Amino acid sequence: MDRLNELAFYTLAGAPKSPRDLIDEVRQGEELGLGAAFVSERFNVKEAATLCGAVGSVSTEIGIATAATNHNTRHPMVTAAHAMTMHKLTGGRYSLGLGRGIAPMFRAYGLPSIKTAEIEDFVGLMRRIWKGEVVVGHDGPAGKYPLLTMGPDYDEHIPMTFVAFGPNSLALGGRAFDAVVLHTFFTDETTARCVRTVKQAAEQAGRDPAKVRVWSCFATVGDHLPEALRLKKTVGRMATYLQGYGDLMVETNGWDPAVLERFRADDLVQGFRGALDAGATTEELEHVAGLIPEEWLAAAATGSPERCVETIQGQFDLGCDGVILHGASPSELEPVVRAYQKVRPSGRFDHLAANPAG
Repeated sequence: MDRLNELAFYTLAGAPKSPRDLIDEVRQGEELGLGAAFVSERFNVKEAATLCGAVGSVSTEIGIATAATNHNTRHPMVTAAHAMTMHKLTGGRYSLGLGRGIAPMFRAYGLPSIKTAEIEDFVGLMRRIWKGEVVVGHDGPAGKYPLLTMGPDYDEHIPMTFVAFGPNSLALGGRAFDAVVLHTFFTDETTARCVRTVKQAAEQAGRDPAKVRVWSCFATVGDHLPEALRLKKTVGRMATYLQGYGDLMVETNGWDPAVLERFRADDLVQGFRGALDAGATTEELEHVAGLIPEEWLAAAATGSPERCVETIQGQFDLGCDGVILHGASPSELEPVVRAYQKVRPSGRFDHLAANPAG
């Protein structure tokens, strides 16, 4: 069976009951032929380094990436050692993926907001450490460090991934990273613009834009799933994004900000504690559905498996190099993946490595 290195999934999508669910998911994903497993991080039972080790230990072919962890929640040497361990453990299937974090959560936890210059500086440090360099007296945006090294016995390139949203992040991804992951529920126009921004930034930095992989993060919620679950994976997920960074979503997609204000002013939304996709009942989500325009949810793979495949293929036509089938487990994705395998264009994706940033 051909490995579908252009398709991936997020393991432990949403709010899992147990991190052990990952074991069966990864095995199923690999058996199904999916190319990569992405690992998101939440500060509960989804700590990324632990989960990545688990993915690596129960798989033999599938690519692995954090998408994302944050560079400022661990010492640089801890992150460098994690990535090198994963790189060696998996035979080069791992990509360290970074992101800016969610501003309200960072403020609540007393973490400083992450700036573009800090990330770029940090990427440079990782690449030097993995090449066996001895970094002495570093004083830059990523911090002050008297000594950073894992010794001269290492000379490795570990691909790096960046979860990007705004134009500055997209440009950073193009010039400094090996892959970029876009956000869910981007309109076609937004997706195409983001791809152009990444590729142009890569070219301006003297890099081959074709070697910077851009992943669409595409909600995949077929009609074969129960209606209540579909509601959670579409309306619930969108509502959670609007809770956390609604202004950025609206600005990026060119949506009407008045709709966001009405959403925020709603009594249920105002009084709800926690993420709506994790804690809202079906009845509450049905109410929230009335606050979110259908066109805001349209950028997703929905309907029959065949219809889902048509919209997934549309992401490649917009310039994306890969599609993360977001918000669903491999068992939930199986009808869609089987339908995709029947129409997959021969040879088009043969150049893609298992490593999602390779």
